[in-house]
Amino acid sequence: MAHVKRKKGKIGILTGGGDVPGLNPAIRAITIRAIREGYEVIGIRRGWAGLIEMKRDKDYHNGAHFHVLTEETVNKTGRTGGTFLHTSRTRPSHILKVNVPDHLQQKFNKKVNDLSSEVLKNIDYLGIDYLIPIGGDDTLSYAARLHKEGVKVICVPKTMDNDVPGTDYCIGFSTCVTRTISMTHALRTAAGSHERFLVIEVFGRYAGFTALLPTMAGAANRCVIPEYKFDINRLCELLTKDRLTNPSNYSVVLVSEGAMVKGEEMVFEGKEKDMYGHKKLGGIGDQVASLLKERSATFNNGRRINVINQRLSYLVRCGDPDAIDSIVPMAYGNLALDLILKDTPGRMVSLRKGQYNDVPIDVVASTK
Repeated sequence: MAHVKRKKGKIGILTGGGDVPGLNPAIRAITIRAIREGYEVIGIRRGWAGLIEMKRDKDYHNGAHFHVLTEETVNKTGRTGGTFLHTSRTRPSHILKVNVPDHLQQKFNKKVNDLSSEVLKNIDYLGIDYLIPIGGDDTLSYAARLHKEGVKVICVPKTMDNDVPGTDYCIGFSTCVTRTISMTHALRTAAGSHERFLVIEVFGRYAGFTALLPTMAGAANRCVIPEYKFDINRLCELLTKDRLTNPSNYSVVLVSEGAMVKGEEMVFEGKEKDMYGHKKLGGIGDQVASLLKERSATFNNGRRINVINQRLSYLVRCGDPDAIDSIVPMAYGNLALDLILKDTPGRMVSLRKGQYNDVPIDVVASTK
């Protein structure tokens, strides 16, 4: 039986990067187990931003940056999508001057500023003994840096792309695949009615799992993924044949946002980069749709085939988690507490070859 009355210390939780279904169940699992083991739990708001924007002043109200979590709080949100702690893509080591909090403007006035010293001071000010960041490789790579600077960190992997090194599963992936399959099947009615190609752009910057698995499950005829550049003429030829063998005269291709036509590079919405140096992807689906329409006559006896083009985007990351993204976060949360109880920092919980385990957090930055 847990010793609820005896306080063992404080645990901080934050969520960084893109939101996915499964974050709130993870926060709930960590919080409930931690409280029952005798810890106080602090929820840090807006990812790493909460740890640079707060003020170390007992008379200042920091409710916008962190708050104490209770079982009642997490039980209300633990079965829902998104993250009630909110999130951001903040990278404390690379803060533009315009984004430096007002109370730090005089101290940090370079074009790009490293506010890690503030993060460390604020963690100490809050009295956090263990920090649990939940995020993808960007969020967790900064956590790995904090670990090297003496912060006790346990990481939980999250990303729809399922591409964090060191684990076979990241929170959010299953719901993304489930939604992609469901929405692709729904869009088939329009594609079939008009006898067209159906081009659907899905997430996946460097890894093509979110396109490949739905295709393997029968949601699409073909997919193109970031790992291999594709020949647009060959894709058009295959989709035309697929269309002719379909009684409803249509065919479907799933396009990872990071996929590339042979001889070309990734397609971006613009030149602006986030704090981790990533441009916003988007547009490869439009390019593929346009090229398929343009070249289809070559493989269809001189007759052009029209295209329905859809980007699923945030539709696959909103709403409630599916079964797997309700179960795995619970397991990950309890694995994190197991490591804390053993006082074993610097680890990331993982699922490898069907077994729950943990790996050194250095693996996060080891490869794409």
